[in-house]
Amino acid sequence: MMTDERYMQRCLELAGLGMANVSPNPMVGCVIVHNDQVIGEGYHARFGGPHAEVNAVNSVLEKYGPGAEPLLREATVYVNLEPCAHFGKTPPCADMLVRHQVKRVVVGNTDPFSEVNGKGIERLRAAGIEVDTGVLLDKCSYLNRRFFTRITRQRPYIILKWATTANGYFAPKNTTQEWISGPLARKLVHKWRTEEDAILIGKRTAISDNPLLTSREWSGKNPIRILIDRQLRVPSTSQIFNDEARTIILNEVRTRTEANIQYIQMEDMQHYLPQKVAFQLYLMDIQSVIIEGGSNTLMQFIDAGLWDEARVFTSAKSWKDGLPAPQINGEVIEETAVQQDRLTVYQNTYS
Repeated sequence: MMTDERYMQRCLELAGLGMANVSPNPMVGCVIVHNDQVIGEGYHARFGGPHAEVNAVNSVLEKYGPGAEPLLREATVYVNLEPCAHFGKTPPCADMLVRHQVKRVVVGNTDPFSEVNGKGIERLRAAGIEVDTGVLLDKCSYLNRRFFTRITRQRPYIILKWATTANGYFAPKNTTQEWISGPLARKLVHKWRTEEDAILIGKRTAISDNPLLTSREWSGKNPIRILIDRQLRVPSTSQIFNDEARTIILNEVRTRTEANIQYIQMEDMQHYLPQKVAFQLYLMDIQSVIIEGGSNTLMQFIDAGLWDEARVFTSAKSWKDGLPAPQINGEVIEETAVQQDRLTVYQNTYS
C-alpha cells in the first residue's frame, strides 16, 4: 500500500472508535507523521468534544514538549475528512493547523456541510500548506455514509432489518412470538443497536412482540426507541414505555413529554408516512435509524425507495405457514454465515 493510503487507513481505524458517540457529527481520525514516523494520533471521541486534529496535535505537544513545534512544521497531517473552517462547538481545526504551520495535509473526503465544503482546504492552501485530497475516497465516504446522507439528503441513514425462514416466512400468522434467527444473530443485532441513533417499529410489532428494543446483549448505549402509533393503541404497560431508553411516539393525537417518553403529533399519517417520519427524525438530529418492523412498516419504506441498507437474516429452518417476508431489490454487498443463519446485506442503488 502506498504511504498516503497506509496512513489514511489508520485514520479510518481511529475514526471508527468514535462510532455511537459522535452523532450527528462525522467520525474522524487524524494521524501526524514526521519522516515516515507517526508522532501523534487522535480521533473525535464524543459529540461536543475536541475534534480529531486537536487531539492528534495535543498528543504531539504532550509527548515532545518544547520539541513539538519544529516537528509539526515538518509534519504531514492525515485526516479522513476535511478540517472544519467554522466555529461550532469547537474552534476551526483548519486555523489550528495553520497556527502550527504544518507542512502538508492529506484529506480523504471534502466535507459537504455548507459551513465547510472546501473552505477548510482553501484556508490551508492560502496559508501555504500543501494539501492533497481524495486518498481512499471510497472507504472514507463509506465510513461516514450516515453523516453524508443526513447532510445531502436531509434525512437519516435508514437501515432495514428482518429475519426470514428458509422458505420465506417473516412471522407467524397468529400473535405468538417465535424466533427465526439464532442467538448469535440476535447478539449481533444488539451490537448494531449500539451503533445507530434510533430504532423504529410499528404498532402491530409493539403489541404482538412487546419488545424492549435495548442493547442488553452488547456493551454500549441503547438507541432512541421510535414507535409509530397513530391512535395511541399500544398499552402503556408495554416494555417500550419503560425508563431504559428515550422513547418517541409518532402519533396523530398529542404532543407532550412525560419523563423519557416524548409524544410527537403528526398530520395525515396515512399518506407519505416514510417521508414524513424521515423528515421528522432529520429535524431531531437523528442521523441513523434501524427499522425492525413489522412487515407493513418495512414495506412502506421499501415501496417508497426510502432506505440505504437492508440487513436480512435467512434461517436454516422452515415453517409450514406464516406471513411472507418483505421483498427487496438492491445490490448485495455482503453475505456472511452467522452460525446456522445467513446474513445478506443489500445496498440501495437509488435507481
